[in-house]
Amino acid sequence: MKKPLIVLTLLLSLSLNAVAEEKGFKPLFNGKDFTGWAGPIDNYQVTDGTIQCKPGKGGTIYTKDSYDDFVVRLEIKLPEGGNNGLAIRYPGKGDTAYVGMCELQVLDNTSKKYAKLHPAQYHGSAYGMVAAKRGFLKKPGEWNTQEVTVKGHTIKVVLNGETILDADLSKVEKSM
Repeated sequence: MKKPLIVLTLLLSLSLNAVAEEKGFKPLFNGKDFTGWAGPIDNYQVTDGTIQCKPGKGGTIYTKDSYDDFVVRLEIKLPEGGNNGLAIRYPGKGDTAYVGMCELQVLDNTSKKYAKLHPAQYHGSAYGMVAAKRGFLKKPGEWNTQEVTVKGHTIKVVLNGETILDADLSKVEKSM
């Protein structure tokens, strides 16, 4: 069954079109407008080819097209204290952290306000399910490259060239 590929509940800048020319990949974002996207797109803006959340806004935006197994490559620039998500196989309704396959956390791990989170709530983690390795996210305001590979129940996250998550979510017995 195909489900929407990706959801953004963001307070960050995001670029999804950087790999459009690479064989086997297709752009999800045209760098100009929200063609192909659904959700509260009025809460976001396109600036210099990136998706940015408007101040004080947010909400779940997601691709209209659906995908089975896939690889998505993106660039992420978080502000200080940024807290966001990348929902995988989101059905279009409900809390992105708990419906679909999972929500991958997108978070400024260095922010003091997040110092006491559960390990599975930091950047790259399958939210509340499996903790990602930490220490590979760049400072707020710097661009990070992230590649997410989804095949069946498995999910792999490579952040700035380092594998930070590689998990079979069908084997998760307990979540937060």
